[in-house]
Parts: sequence; C-alpha cells; structure tokens
Amino acid sequence: MTEENNTSIFETKKKTITGTQTCGCADNCCETPAIQTTTSKIIFADRLDHLLARLGWNRLNHSVEPGLYRIGNPDAESSVFASANYTLSFDALRSSLAGIDAWILVLDTKGINVWCAAGKGTFGTAELVHRIESTGLAGIISHRKIIVPQLGAPGVSWPEVAQRTKFIVEYGPVRANDLPEYLKTHTATPDMRCVKFSLRDRLVLTPVEFMHFALPTVAISAVLWFLAGPFAALAAVSAVLSGTVLFPLLLPVIPTRDFSTKGMILGVIVSLPFAYVFGTTPGLPMWAGVLSAVAALLLIPAVIAYLALNFTGSSTFTSRMGVKKEIFSYVKVMAGMAAIGVISGIILGISKIMGVI
Repeated sequence: MTEENNTSIFETKKKTITGTQTCGCADNCCETPAIQTTTSKIIFADRLDHLLARLGWNRLNHSVEPGLYRIGNPDAESSVFASANYTLSFDALRSSLAGIDAWILVLDTKGINVWCAAGKGTFGTAELVHRIESTGLAGIISHRKIIVPQLGAPGVSWPEVAQRTKFIVEYGPVRANDLPEYLKTHTATPDMRCVKFSLRDRLVLTPVEFMHFALPTVAISAVLWFLAGPFAALAAVSAVLSGTVLFPLLLPVIPTRDFSTKGMILGVIVSLPFAYVFGTTPGLPMWAGVLSAVAALLLIPAVIAYLALNFTGSSTFTSRMGVKKEIFSYVKVMAGMAAIGVISGIILGISKIMGVI
C-alpha cells in the first residue's frame, strides 16, 4: 500500500505544496499560503475519529486545519469545493471525490458541520470570502466558480460573494456522495436537492446525545435507588433513554409538529406505568402514593420534552424561527413541571428519611 493511500486527516497537515500568486504589485512579491494535500482514502485512524466524534468525545477537537487542499492532481481548470473543517464533513467530501482531481477550500467553522455552522454563521459569506482571499485561490485556478454544499446555503450570500471576490457560488447537492453524478452535468436532480432525515440519519445522532447525559443519569439514578428503590432509578434511566434514543426513532410517527409537544406526548406514555406502580405501592400512605404518581407524571414528560429539543437543529422538521418560538413557548412550562416534580420528590425523600413513610 502506498504512502498516499495511508494518508489520514492527521497526516494531511504535514504534506504541503507552496504556490505563488500575483497581487498587482510591480515585483509580483506575494506568496500564497501552503496548499495541503489529502486523499480520498478513509483509513482506520479516520474511522476511529468519526466514532469518537459520534460519541461526543472531545467534541470540539474533531477538526482539520482550514485552508486550501488538493486531492489527486488538480490543475487550474479543476473544480473547487467548499467544506467545513469538521472531520466528518471534510471526510465525507474527500471520500466522495475518489478518482476526481479537485481543490477543497476548508472554512473555519470551529469544528462544526456545514448545516449547523451555516445556521451559526461560521459557514458563511464572510468566512468564505476570507478563505478565497487568504489562500490566493484566484491565482491558482483560471475559472471563478466554487461549489458550496446545499446545506451551507443559509449562511452564504452568493451576490455578496460575487461582488467581493468575483467568484460565482454554485450550490451542489445535499449529500456529498451525489457529487460524482452531479459533476457530469452540474445540475442537481430533485432527489439530490431533497433533505432527508431517515431512520439511519436519526439513529446516528443518539450516541452523542445520550453520552451528554450519561454521568448525570448515573448519579441521579443512584440517589433515587437509595431514597425510593430500584424502580425509581429505572424511571430516571427510562426518561433519559426515551429522550435521547426512543424519541428520534419515533419522531415521524409522534403526532404534532413541535418537538416539545412530541416529547411531552412520549413522556406521558412512558410515565404512566411508573405513575401507576408508585401510586399503588402497598403500605404507602395515600398522600404519598398520589405525590409519587404526580412526581412521575410531571418529571418524566418534562425531561423527555427537554431532551427532544436537542434534536431540533439536526432535523428537517424545524426552522430557526420555529425553534425560538418553541423555546419561548414551552421551556417555562417544562421548568414549572420539573420544579413541582422535584419538590414532590424532595418531600417524599425527607419523609422516608424521617420515617414518616
């Protein structure tokens, strides 16, 4: 296996080729920054990085150095593709360009994927213009066209890019693996323009969401086990698993459009068995049974609804304005439900410690 085939994103930074660009000055004194080299080969180190990124491990450090990259043996006529510097975004692009000579212009999105970065503004007009100018791209290629992923469109204003750099922005397909077919005609089919959120797309989001709450869940479950027994601990684990795993899997079939109300519906369904068991526990005073059932009916839906909001930025079901509306409309309700549920739980815990129940 050749050295080139073993090049990973971690080795990419080491292999550079410098070029020159005229700036209009008499001595043509300006030099472009180094052009880095990468390949379409995804090796074990890259896949390990992808796995750690999916698990949320060291989340903001799964990135490549921004700048201009060459893949294959591009020349002045070769296509230029814009990418985020998140490793999964960069690797999805370069692996789709197998056998294609091209340039990749990597924007500094702070290690965030294209879609999210476009919403945050880091995959945006200003950064694209900056990278075009700082890499001396105009002196390296003869054409003035750069292909931007469709999901980056919300952050990139093509008229402003054209005005400031004379480069034309061409919006490519949603998915990088459609690029070989797209490049035949530079025309995207309706399917290439369709943003899908399939079961697989939803499933790959669950590990990182669950890992964010794993340690707090273990701690809370341990406390509940001590105060109220294993079934109470199971309720906490079930709430987190339902919000981070079950919710995205069932997303399309849960009625209503708002993620918050979808989460509430799922939360009520999950909480009913626990509320019934808590409310009918033998030997428990009636007031304590009612308070236990109320705590379950309030806390579990509130937790699942809150966790459901984390998926708004990953799905095609919502918009930025829609998410803001949800936050203002439902977060106070969730907080109120959670507060009453926690207070009920504290009362029950104190009562048990003091021997009242």
